[in-house]
Amino acid sequence: MAMVSIKDVAARAGVSPGTVSNVLNRPDKVAPATRERVEAAIDEMGFVRHGSASTLRAGHSRTIGLSVIDIGNPFFTEVAAGVEDVVSELGYAVILGNSAGSPDKEDRNLRVLAEHRVRGVLITPSGEDPSRIDRLREHGISVVLVDHPAHRPDQCAVAVDDVAGGRAAVAHLLAKGARSLAYVTGPLTIRQCVERREGAKVAMRAAGLAPEDLKVVETATMTARAGEKAAADLVADGLPEAVFCANDLLALGVLRALLRSGVRVPDDVALMGYDDIDFAAASAVSLSSMRQPTYQLGRIATELLLDECDNPDTHAHQHIMFQPELVARESTQ
Repeated sequence: MAMVSIKDVAARAGVSPGTVSNVLNRPDKVAPATRERVEAAIDEMGFVRHGSASTLRAGHSRTIGLSVIDIGNPFFTEVAAGVEDVVSELGYAVILGNSAGSPDKEDRNLRVLAEHRVRGVLITPSGEDPSRIDRLREHGISVVLVDHPAHRPDQCAVAVDDVAGGRAAVAHLLAKGARSLAYVTGPLTIRQCVERREGAKVAMRAAGLAPEDLKVVETATMTARAGEKAAADLVADGLPEAVFCANDLLALGVLRALLRSGVRVPDDVALMGYDDIDFAAASAVSLSSMRQPTYQLGRIATELLLDECDNPDTHAHQHIMFQPELVARESTQ
């Protein structure tokens, strides 16, 4: 079936193509009765506007980009839900990019977003190099950092205090009587992994323990499979009294491997995760975790981004830092 054109709609409504264009782009310039007649023709004929053409005229599209470091992690799925709810209310769409923690892949994704002339970009950066973000802003594309603090005043950011989260997680394990601890983490090139480790060391120091006694097991990915491998290494080397994992996927993998090996959780080893994804409460031994306001992160970051896009002269950059919440369950009781 041939696509319905503006001319077809104009003929059905008995108006000029220019009037149809005004209804689509400047409806306030069209008399209400005429606008209703054109809108009825659009609905009847199933007309779909040519988005790329309107983008070329306006210089930008009604889309925003979302770049995350691991779309397989339910944490980012929930962030994306917050983003999508805001943009759908306002008639926008989201283009999703997954960097998988690779700066090179992130760079390619951001170039594609720029080519699509997105209004703005929400990004959880894969590293600390600001040049990729600076290039977007040089092209007039607003950027808001998600789950990452800003280090400059002219940049909006929404993040969670990961040092405080690591400190609270390990303080909880220490309060349960643990004195030997391991930290199972993803790559220590990821800011969140580093800051959660630093928080763990703060808690150990406060309890009179040597921070360097924290056994760190670094994995290449932050997945359940990587957690299983880490747990096998811990069993082989001698289990600590407690294990803190940098996210829940790692913790769920550790839990599965420990149970398979006959290790009792929490009787033999207490186990703590991070993010409080839905699977944490539903696991064979319900998982204690640090809850993050994931949906709020996505929603508030999107509101900041669109305000910066729509009100560049009056927009006030904000650095919003949430505090994580300890959720204690069976794995540490």
